[in-house]
Amino acid sequence: MTEILFLVKEADEGGYIARAIGASIFTEADTLDELRANVRDAVDCHFDAPGKPRLIRLHFVRDEALSV
Repeated sequence: MTEILFLVKEADEGGYIARAIGASIFTEADTLDELRANVRDAVDCHFDAPGKPRLIRLHFVRDEALSV
């Protein structure tokens, strides 16, 4: 695996949550800087050195509802 993708959403109670696509990795944080550090730590813990992705992508998703 050369890269891993995380979907990032704002948590209902504040802060951010990140969930990896294709791997069982989930983390959360109060700020974006903390989230980036937590994602790196989670990837380091989940993968062994030879199989660790070289690139981590964060895809920010925002739900928005419009009334008609």
